[in-house]
Amino acid sequence: MTTYDDRASLTDLTAVVERVRGSVEGVIEGKPEVVRLSLTVLLAEGHLLIEDVPGVGKTMLAKTLARSIDCSVRRIQFTPDLLPSDITGVSIWDQQRRDFEFKPGAIFAQVVIGDEINRASPKTQSALLESMEERQVTIDGKTYELPSPFMVVATQNPVEMEGTYPLPEAQRDRFMARVSVGYPSPEAELQMLDVHGGVSPLEDLQPVAHAHEIVKLIEAVRGVHVAEPVRRYAVELVAATRTHPDLRLGASPRATLHLLRAAKASAALSGREYALPDDVQSLAVAVLAHRLLPTAQAQLNRRTAEQVVQEILQRTPVPAAAPQQSGFGLGRGGPGYGQQPPRRL
Repeated sequence: MTTYDDRASLTDLTAVVERVRGSVEGVIEGKPEVVRLSLTVLLAEGHLLIEDVPGVGKTMLAKTLARSIDCSVRRIQFTPDLLPSDITGVSIWDQQRRDFEFKPGAIFAQVVIGDEINRASPKTQSALLESMEERQVTIDGKTYELPSPFMVVATQNPVEMEGTYPLPEAQRDRFMARVSVGYPSPEAELQMLDVHGGVSPLEDLQPVAHAHEIVKLIEAVRGVHVAEPVRRYAVELVAATRTHPDLRLGASPRATLHLLRAAKASAALSGREYALPDDVQSLAVAVLAHRLLPTAQAQLNRRTAEQVVQEILQRTPVPAAAPQQSGFGLGRGGPGYGQQPPRRL
């Protein structure tokens, strides 16, 4: 298991994240929770789905996060006529060499921005499945590895809008978390007029972290300790979605894994070497809700997946912290857990 060498190394890594956070929040005003979730997904080696109405800054958030890191960035504008080969690449016959030459597609970048992903057909959307899960592309029987770190930040409009295709369940399940930017507060919108009213702040945005620093952060997050009761708590939350009467499709085992990884990243962002039940609770809606399908009756009753997850959080007992135990955690001790009643959020 990867572990932190000492407290100073954790502080140094946290400083890198703070630089990136400050850079993004300088462009995306009044949305600190959205920025934190984006960084959590990045450090957890996940992919982020940003869903909201047009004009609230979905693409701006994706671009700002990408430009804050000194790494390769590609943007894909999803349209109905986009082909899978436009994303993954294609083999072209070279007359001089008398052989096929592979031309990489837009997916071959460290940060890939998929703008309005649900305006492309499901066939084109499926071109991302292998890349997002296995971080590789297979063309004509040959496999090509994608660079590290690798993250897909996709934006989509609500499915009720014209010209959109619902994302297939398998595609949604590849995204670690879904976030809605939402409308800004009047104060934040007024500040936005001052910042964005003239020149776009993206033009002057400079990278504040290198790709190799992000790789070190990811390795550090892998070493965050998760106690057995906290792991069991995550499993119970996900299992509850599979038996809930208002859901016809619950969360997959991949969702459990994503929830655990995101909880580790959240703990690292808070400067901790161990995850808490609070980390799991704070991320449950963002990680689970977009994977769930309500029943027809629940939809008639206007029950959303987010409401169901909140209800499950209320009903599931939370592990209670116990006195420190020697040897627990990453060699420094940490909280043990018993059981306590559900915590009201």
